[in-house]
Amino acid sequence: MTHRLLSQIEEPLALHAMSVSDLTELGREVREVLCNLVTERTAHFASNLGVVELCLALHSVFDFRKDRLIWDTGHQVYPHKLVTGRYAEFAAIRTHGGLMGYPNPAESPYDLFMTGHAGCSVSTALGLKTGDDLLGRTDRRAVAVIGDGAFSSGIVFEAMNNAGGLKKNLLVILNDNKMSICPRVGGMAGYLDRLRTNPFYTGLKSEVVRMLNHVPLFGDPTERFLAQMKEAVKAGLHGGMLFEDLGFRYLGPIDGHDLSVLRKYLKMVQDLEGPILLHIVTEKGHGYEPAAEDPVYFHTPPALRNIVQTQDPSANQGLAFTDVARDAILERMRRDPRVTVLTAAMCQGNKLESIRSEFPERFFDTGICESHAVAFAAGQAKVGIRPIVDIYSTFLQRSFDQIFQEVALQNLPVVFMLDRSGLVGPDGPTHHGAFDLPYLRIFPHLVVMAPGDAHDLGNMLDFALSHDAPCSIRYPKAGAPTFPGDRGAVELGRAEILSWGRDGVILCCGALLGECLLAAQQLRGQGLDVGVVNARFVKPLDAGVIERALCQGGFVVTVEEGCLAGGYGSAVLETATDAGWNVHRLRRLGLPDRFIEHGERRALLADLGLDADGIAQACLAMAHGADMLCGAECTGN
Repeated sequence: MTHRLLSQIEEPLALHAMSVSDLTELGREVREVLCNLVTERTAHFASNLGVVELCLALHSVFDFRKDRLIWDTGHQVYPHKLVTGRYAEFAAIRTHGGLMGYPNPAESPYDLFMTGHAGCSVSTALGLKTGDDLLGRTDRRAVAVIGDGAFSSGIVFEAMNNAGGLKKNLLVILNDNKMSICPRVGGMAGYLDRLRTNPFYTGLKSEVVRMLNHVPLFGDPTERFLAQMKEAVKAGLHGGMLFEDLGFRYLGPIDGHDLSVLRKYLKMVQDLEGPILLHIVTEKGHGYEPAAEDPVYFHTPPALRNIVQTQDPSANQGLAFTDVARDAILERMRRDPRVTVLTAAMCQGNKLESIRSEFPERFFDTGICESHAVAFAAGQAKVGIRPIVDIYSTFLQRSFDQIFQEVALQNLPVVFMLDRSGLVGPDGPTHHGAFDLPYLRIFPHLVVMAPGDAHDLGNMLDFALSHDAPCSIRYPKAGAPTFPGDRGAVELGRAEILSWGRDGVILCCGALLGECLLAAQQLRGQGLDVGVVNARFVKPLDAGVIERALCQGGFVVTVEEGCLAGGYGSAVLETATDAGWNVHRLRRLGLPDRFIEHGERRALLADLGLDADGIAQACLAMAHGADMLCGAECTGN
């Protein structure tokens, strides 16, 4: 399907010549493309529908060949991609080899940062502006678009505090849709609600908008008077105003779906000096009624053609590790009133809605504030509560210092549940949980675990809640099998020997256990007897099993769905070299030293040699004497 306007846009400068009616038609085409996309496969949807008019207004007023634009978070960037020369490639977004679902500087000069984590836009935009000024490019404007869900992040206020002091010409656009992924939480949410819904101010705003629509040129004395009047009314209604007190000129709230008003305000702020916060009100899912009514479900819905069966409660979708984790947490909360759950705006992603409903007094959503969540949990643990911090691996690393200072250093029994550890598929390098093993295993006191299946996950949670030290449990965004057999109990630092091999042993860390078992089965068909060990613990390691594997003949292959640098295989090598054991027949398989692109998880595992076939091939190479250098790494190619 060809779209008349979109198909002709090679550069966003073309939007400068468009009338409001043309831009409105362009907006309809953008929404049609978005709806067509999610008909075929999962993609970020409701957030992108909500910023169509904002995106078109920005590109029709600013020239981002020289001006600077940061989208925070980047999952709302689809309309931007469509009008910056990527319409022809858009159908392949979030597929292996296609466009990324987040900003990507490798795709376009209009994408300045790969923004997949929330809250950093004000800092980076301020850095861009100060850098341009230092280089004499003072005519360049810097714009940060940030959602109200991300706005509560601590780094936002660190940046605003700095920007207010520097008094640089910085425009922060607060896109207020009353949502994060789930409904936003906290005092800032209430403050924005009061700004948006005050009856007297709302009425005055409507009058001002009607009058502004009759003012043809900005800079007109009438309009300056109206703007000053509006500022005076806001100050009277809301005291000193939080944003003004931070050094920002506050404008708004305005209708984020009214192209004419958006363009007028954007043109006005181009001529204003100093930091400005423009508060716009949008509707997440705007233009597609089901998404507007249920923006949580339509944040990243399954393909629309599959929605009916996905929503059918009788459909057998199979349990994922996230489901198993949720059920295990819920059961432990029923048994022990000391157990709490903390998450950082990931209630839906971690499937914690049932926990929030059943135990609202023991469920804490901190918003997109991971550092606070971890320090908050430390405080609970100090007084005898058993807090579980349930956050994606890629987001938990934002709280690195609090894991160190407030938890590990104090040796407090906080349990970290790291969802989305390993490869997360279409979300790509900003979201792959590649680094949690290295950044967690360095801390004294902290126990690091990786379940091989659903059986392990529940037992590890029991262990963690009874252990008087911090513990972490990592698991992927994947199905959670349960492997049969007489499974051993989870004991501190003990691996589980599922089989022992005459020719070699696979030491598996985590949820690739099924692939390792399949690989061993394949190898038996080729005459090789290869055992499989479920490592379970990354810290402390089972040194006895490692010694047996290295010192009783045969080869050893370690397998992990995480980065090789500093991961489980590295820990095995460290233990072996410290003990003086022979490591010449040891090979590590894991994620190489590069950022992994987006794509389906199965395809990425195959590309990286981490599926059953790849693991079997690595074992065959070791058995036949190839690649026997100490610690040889798998490049995945």
